[in-house]
Amino acid sequence: MTAYADPFATAPAPEPAATTQPAPASAPNPYKIGFTLKAAPGYEAEWLTPTVYGASAQETAERGRDLLVAMQEAGLIDLATKAAEYTRAQYKGQAKPAAQNSNKPTQQPTGEGPLCKCGNPSAYTEWGTNKFNPSQPNRAYKCAIKVADYRDPSGCDFIKWVR
Repeated sequence: MTAYADPFATAPAPEPAATTQPAPASAPNPYKIGFTLKAAPGYEAEWLTPTVYGASAQETAERGRDLLVAMQEAGLIDLATKAAEYTRAQYKGQAKPAAQNSNKPTQQPTGEGPLCKCGNPSAYTEWGTNKFNPSQPNRAYKCAIKVADYRDPSGCDFIKWVR
């Protein structure tokens, strides 16, 4: 085995790393609060996202309170809602159909079907699209226990297709 010289033995010593000083407390507006005001839980609803800054936490909190009160008193929240409604009314395109999860079966209350292998009533279900007739969903009676929770071991794999 050949011995090699240590390449770091003759290298200069590294210089000490420069330390970074924290920003002085007198830096302008080091505190920030952002708000999200939503008109409804969905993404289609209006969102207002005002932000305030301050030199101290107390000042920032007070400015935040003042901003929200001023927005309400000036009618900005109502105005944003009306502007959004107007914008939606101007949309000239076609509305997209609601997205449908084709993997999750839906249960239709059309009465009980035949008893399944485990002795429980079956449930009418529709899911996905039929590969032979794409305009129609797959339709069948399945074990009601498995429809409610496919992991339940007390259910069975009963299926009776509906044409």
